[in-house]
Amino acid sequence: MSSRNWMCGRDGAHPSSSAHFMSTNNTDPQRMERIVSLCKRRGFIFQSGEIYGGLNGCWDYGPLGAELKRNLKDYWWRVMVRERDDVVGMDGSILTHPAVLKASGHVDTFSDPMVDCLLTKQRFRADQIPPQSGTVYQFIGALPLNALFDLDLSGPTPEFWKTWLSPTLLTSVSDLIESLRRGLNEQNAIPADDDSLMRAAEHLQAAVVRLDFAVLAPDGKPIESARKVAAQFYESRGIKNPVLYEDRSRHRKVENSTCFNPENGAELTAPRSFNLMLRTNLGAAADESSLAYLRPETAQSIFVQFKNVLDTSRKKLPFGIAQIGKAFRNEINPRNFIFRSREFEQMELEYFFNPGQQPWQELLEYWKEQRLTFYEDIGIPRAKLHTLTVPDADRAFYSKGTYDIEYDFPFGRQELEGVAYRTDYDLRKHAEASRKRLDYFDETMKMEHLLHEGKEFYPHVIEPSAGVDRTVLALLCEAFDEETVTDEKGKSETRIVLRFHPRIAPIKVGVFPLLKNKPELVAKAREVQELLKRHMMVFYDESGAIGRRYRRQDEAGTPFGLTIDFETLGERGDELRDTVTLRHRDSMKQERVAIAELLAKLLPQVQ
Repeated sequence: MSSRNWMCGRDGAHPSSSAHFMSTNNTDPQRMERIVSLCKRRGFIFQSGEIYGGLNGCWDYGPLGAELKRNLKDYWWRVMVRERDDVVGMDGSILTHPAVLKASGHVDTFSDPMVDCLLTKQRFRADQIPPQSGTVYQFIGALPLNALFDLDLSGPTPEFWKTWLSPTLLTSVSDLIESLRRGLNEQNAIPADDDSLMRAAEHLQAAVVRLDFAVLAPDGKPIESARKVAAQFYESRGIKNPVLYEDRSRHRKVENSTCFNPENGAELTAPRSFNLMLRTNLGAAADESSLAYLRPETAQSIFVQFKNVLDTSRKKLPFGIAQIGKAFRNEINPRNFIFRSREFEQMELEYFFNPGQQPWQELLEYWKEQRLTFYEDIGIPRAKLHTLTVPDADRAFYSKGTYDIEYDFPFGRQELEGVAYRTDYDLRKHAEASRKRLDYFDETMKMEHLLHEGKEFYPHVIEPSAGVDRTVLALLCEAFDEETVTDEKGKSETRIVLRFHPRIAPIKVGVFPLLKNKPELVAKAREVQELLKRHMMVFYDESGAIGRRYRRQDEAGTPFGLTIDFETLGERGDELRDTVTLRHRDSMKQERVAIAELLAKLLPQVQ
């Protein structure tokens, strides 16, 4: 069973995939490249282990990225836990007991069907290869061109032999000898004796490589494109300047085939199962007795600790348990920057309820709307969000309803979060495997057909599950903007700006003394910094022209800039003493604000 069927295809559960080929409509690869470049240049995100060549599928967050990520998680926790009376939090262990994942089904079935490209060795998830139509050209082997030059037969050229021998090269030695004899006769060449023909035939038979390989050429592409791919394949097998041999009887038209690499048409291997979980060993012994897993999702620790949380928090249904934490999956082929990685972070809520008192359909709709509102509140407009009702064939087998919340990334529309109705599957499975009570006692329950041992039953679950890293990427993509601005001298330049919502922005305020060589300006700027930094992230910058400092903070996404100038010191009148210039990032408009009023003006906008 693939991870999509297990985890409802949501980023919170981080469904695995190797290479997902999607339509190029509404994509902008160049924009994505500029975003990735900005992330490194400004210290948002770096490749993990970059000085050693990088660790594929792993990323390190720099100073600005760490703040952005922290602000996202803090706001999620605030909205989902602190501002609600019906949700509590927990923080489960990353290392997971194998029995937990055995009971949940991960050990036996948490895998993806994997295929390899025979040419490039690139790995793909088999169920995400798009159907293709065209002509399949079948090749059955190849011969290095030099082998034809080395024939100890006078007369015909290598080019003649290349064509003449094609039907018989891969047959028996006797057939090949006869073909060589007829070829010499065809070219009116000096006949060769039997020993010479035998040596030539054995030389060719030893040099030829018998290896099937097929190439799909889409409709409209000539056979030469397939031959070029085939030549690359045989060259990768050590055959220099390969002379290709085709089995024309096996050339065929195909419709909606998923057996070929969409990038080059090369044949793919047969699908095989690839387990996604990362194993480790605890203690001195490295055997099965010390086996543990790095958790593939955060949800299972919530289910395992359900009874402990219920008893200690004294909650009544309905209530939820929230968690933010790391998860790990051995992705076949991580891609699209931090969108799909091997180490990632989840924000999950398991909301437990009594299906006899609350219809699951209503709760599913409720949480879908709550989550859409959350994304709007952090700066992702509803117009860029799309709700997909996951079809029955793509849902987890235990789910009766799932929504995917999707966002229009530069590489196409993809999932941000899933909201799934998981029924009582997880609690029931863990209760059966552990033989521990994970049911719930409800005196008010009236649905007799759900009763288990009197008035105990297993609560059902609605699960909103979001990916931290994927949401960070959506925030970066939504905020990134390039605009042409003209200064007072008429000179135009491109301004790069990250238009983060103030509550999510890594830095809330930049503080700038107009001149760094004026001690009184620097001292006043430091006072303003001290006033604000206990309440928000503040960046102090005194180097360079004030316009350059503004541009640097625009690229960091800082929504407000405060300039301490000579008016602040009262040198041009007492009416402006102890005021600063407040610059707004998006409009670049400026206003004078009293220092004493800064907190009252800024705090409501950044919280």
